[in-house]
Amino acid sequence: MKDSVTEEHLYLAFSHQHGDSIFPLHTSISLFLLSYCDCKLFKIFLVPTGEDVGDQCVKKTLLGDLEVHLISRCQLPVVVQSCSLPAVVVKDDRFCRAGLSVVLRHIIQKTYEADPSKKDVLELLGFKRTCLKACAEVSQWTRLCEISIPLAVERFLTASPQHCQAIPPDILLFERKLGEPVRVHNDDKIRRQKLQQQKAGAKAAVPVLGKSTGEVHERTPPSLELSVAFSKLLVQEAPDAVNREAPHVRRTKTSDLPLLDHIFAEGLYFTLADIVLLPCIHQFLVSSRKLGKTLVNLPLISTWYQRVQKVPGVKRAAGKCNMELLQLPELMSAPEEQPQDFSSVPDELEEENEDSHFIGGPRPTMTKLMESGIEANFSPHPCPNWTLDWTSLPSAVSPGEGKMSRDRALRKQQQLNNLVAAVTKLAKPGDVIVDFCSGGGHVGIVLAHMMPSCQVVLIENKELSLIRAKERSDELGLNNIWFIQANLDYFNGTFNIGVALHACGVATDMVIEHCIRARAAFVISPCCYGFIQNTVKFKYPRSHQFKEILSYKEHMILCRFADQTAVQLPPERRLIGKQCMGLVDLDRAWAAEEHNYSVQVISMEPESCSPKNNMFVGIP
Repeated sequence: MKDSVTEEHLYLAFSHQHGDSIFPLHTSISLFLLSYCDCKLFKIFLVPTGEDVGDQCVKKTLLGDLEVHLISRCQLPVVVQSCSLPAVVVKDDRFCRAGLSVVLRHIIQKTYEADPSKKDVLELLGFKRTCLKACAEVSQWTRLCEISIPLAVERFLTASPQHCQAIPPDILLFERKLGEPVRVHNDDKIRRQKLQQQKAGAKAAVPVLGKSTGEVHERTPPSLELSVAFSKLLVQEAPDAVNREAPHVRRTKTSDLPLLDHIFAEGLYFTLADIVLLPCIHQFLVSSRKLGKTLVNLPLISTWYQRVQKVPGVKRAAGKCNMELLQLPELMSAPEEQPQDFSSVPDELEEENEDSHFIGGPRPTMTKLMESGIEANFSPHPCPNWTLDWTSLPSAVSPGEGKMSRDRALRKQQQLNNLVAAVTKLAKPGDVIVDFCSGGGHVGIVLAHMMPSCQVVLIENKELSLIRAKERSDELGLNNIWFIQANLDYFNGTFNIGVALHACGVATDMVIEHCIRARAAFVISPCCYGFIQNTVKFKYPRSHQFKEILSYKEHMILCRFADQTAVQLPPERRLIGKQCMGLVDLDRAWAAEEHNYSVQVISMEPESCSPKNNMFVGIP
């Protein structure tokens, strides 16, 4: 184990104790992961959400062998006060990680860095280390695990008995998810092995998984999926009895291969998603049993719940956290209950946009708007010739410090000229400026250097990008800048100006929404119009004017063609792309004006600085 590990402070919210869990459930989940990882790298603080939580009450809820301290919200580091908990920060530092998925992934990575022998902990991050990496604002699966199911269970536990008769829709959604076929990166190979196993008739008898009594019970072999999943958990070789495929199996078309069944939440392998869901489902099952409810409607969740208990380390971690995991013999009884009708369950995990393939060009849609007097119009640039003197600035301020070509660095400087000029006209001493989707900090670092009297906050979901930004900031000695690795929804601080350079797809609308909520001005350059689509939070078109004229499909046609602005395309095609960009952004501008904003859509100067050269300037 490595000795020189910097102590980090982990801040967890505390509202109350219910049964064997601390609430909110995000806190129980965090403590359960720490116990599973046997991680003692963090100094843990509980932050009461109410005023009536006394010291004695908190001491009763301390779980496991973790030392936990109690502090009030006002004692939090200032950067953490701007974030939703859980949050992690190095002591006396300005780099904060906030939000459940970001914090849990960080705990896993720090555990492995401190002790590289804990490969099973690193495996929780899944294939390519992407488990729950996509933010909940755009990933429906992350949203279900991180937000929807914890909230659904908390509501279920606090509801009156007459209001908790029905199973929450998000629980039913997880049940249905467990019934869907599994897709993994090597599923063709595994599906061929499964076919061969089926053809062989599974004649051999094998021991029951998870038994340690020394007795061998012969029965039908476990499914191939179960063997693959547990062989990985137990650090064994995958079953090789079917490794050599028969000729007829090799010749079978992929479309004719048997589908794979779920073993764990994300598919075949035990991941962070199972760690997140276990405390939630456990509390739901405990409460359901107390209410006399049976689980005949949730056979897959019940099987998953019992299977997770067989994973090495889970029962040990549950014991540390005083979680008394249930056995569910009543699953097979209760014939009087009717099977659950899934037709009423919201289909959030499937593509909710039926028209995902579009036929035809944008001209009919553009003509339809023109007939209603709507065209893409751009406001004049307020300071087209304004530019920073890049030669006089420290090298760490320049985007050329990153790994980009000279031409690209020049274009990035030109883009920054436009945003910095607009922000300079809006900013006052003492203002808080938030650089949303900050990436490597190209915008935020320039603003912090140029405006030392303002506080600049960089918010970015990608850890490596934000670490590079902090290294540049440290080189410059900036002390008016914070770094927050979080999804946008986990930042709840007050600010005066929001900035974003090339916020991708729906992220532009998320930034605008954040600014409107804070009554802050905004300077935003959109990007990746082709990625725009309806989400749980955002529906398109955005403005009343566009909704009255265009359908969702017609608006998506504009978005798809707004991406047709690359320099290698014919000039006429680029012109149509620019007009589509202008119309999509006009819809966004009008939507913001419905909230009493004055919004201008401007073309950056020179337009050659980027194929995506539109810029909003919005003032409340």
